[in-house]
Amino acid sequence: MIRRAACILALATPLMLSACGFQLRGSGDTALPFKSIYVGLPENSALGSELKRYIRADDHTQVVSDPKAAQVILDVLSESREKAILSLNTQGRIREYTLYYKLRFRVRDGQNKELIAPTDITLKRDISFNESAVMAKENEEALLYRDMQSDLVQQLLRRLHAIKSA
Repeated sequence: MIRRAACILALATPLMLSACGFQLRGSGDTALPFKSIYVGLPENSALGSELKRYIRADDHTQVVSDPKAAQVILDVLSESREKAILSLNTQGRIREYTLYYKLRFRVRDGQNKELIAPTDITLKRDISFNESAVMAKENEEALLYRDMQSDLVQQLLRRLHAIKSA
């Protein structure tokens, strides 16, 4: 009896989830509205590698190494990481930092027409600081920058999806 109820529950759960409109992240229509793209980032760029990996996952769009062969060109005008003091303790020592990850980019088509005008994306995260755990805080800072990089790639992809027709 219990086994039969568990089986019915296992079969009914996907049905109920699909009926309410539930959809796994990234399982929708992921096709970018163009066939090829040139990403203007160096080959050794972590941001470029992650962005290209997501674009290549879409079988519809190809990443090309020559901007003349691309239907769309992503120009990265600037990319920077910054660290600013957020707060001090009563002894005047640093207690918190704010980490910034800034990207300025534009998107053009093959005829040099701007599809997305120069745009800034700025992400920030706050991080506490502890003098007795410097190595741990450096590792935490690196993790936060990686997290911001992933967020940045997702924002870029959403903007690329919003391009009407190249």
